Amino acid sequence: MTGVPASAAGGSGAKPVRGGKLGTAAVNQASLWNIANLLTMLRLVLVPGFVMLLLHNGGYDPAWRSFAWAAFAIAMITDLFDGHLARTYNLVTDFGKIADPIADKAIMGAALICLSYLGDLPWWVTGVILFREIGITLMRFWVIRHAVIPASRGGKMKTLAQGTAVGMYVLALTGPLATLRFWVMAVAVVLTVVTGLDYVRQAVVLRRKGIAAERAAAEEAAGAAGAAGASGGSAGPGASGAAEGSGPVAGASSVRGSAEAER
Repeated sequence: MTGVPASAAGGSGAKPVRGGKLGTAAVNQASLWNIANLLTMLRLVLVPGFVMLLLHNGGYDPAWRSFAWAAFAIAMITDLFDGHLARTYNLVTDFGKIADPIADKAIMGAALICLSYLGDLPWWVTGVILFREIGITLMRFWVIRHAVIPASRGGKMKTLAQGTAVGMYVLALTGPLATLRFWVMAVAVVLTVVTGLDYVRQAVVLRRKGIAAERAAAEEAAGAAGAAGASGGSAGPGASGAAEGSGPVAGASSVRGSAEAER
């Protein structure tokens, strides 16, 4: 017992309802070791393991590439759940905000670079996808002061297409499936470019609106300060004049009152 109220100590004092979701009031500050962050850490740990599995025995062993595909699939599946869990159960932490996008780019970048190194995927495809992913991440930081770029449906389709295409390339596919993965990757590249250009457009628009709003707020604050100063200056003489004028009036009323009393 510390004698400090729960609200002051960093907790809400409210007990979670069994079987129910934790609301914002139930968890003010999520622990670093929550399920969402643990899934993100798992993805980070899977990256070197995935690379070793994919490149084992020269990178052309179907069995080891199947193991690599399993690691890649686990990483992509956990990517779907950690963000949902963090938002649903209020488990958002500063670590998660930074580590989650890093884990996403790390597993995808490692897969693309390894596939291009093995000669399975053209380097220009890897370059286009990585340039887009890194560029959009940096652009989010450029705009975050003014607004947050929301995730679009096209961006989610892009992620699904990239994950499916890369997963198919990780597997040692032949025949019609090898042809199919080519077209899936083509769709992923098109979505990567189109959604990237859309994010750039949104970033420019949001930044302009944010700057305009900041300027308008600054001008309004300056106008309000000027008006307050002007009203304060004009109120001084008026108040003194009123004070000076109240003396004779008060004297006259008191004289009149005493005269009436003498009657």
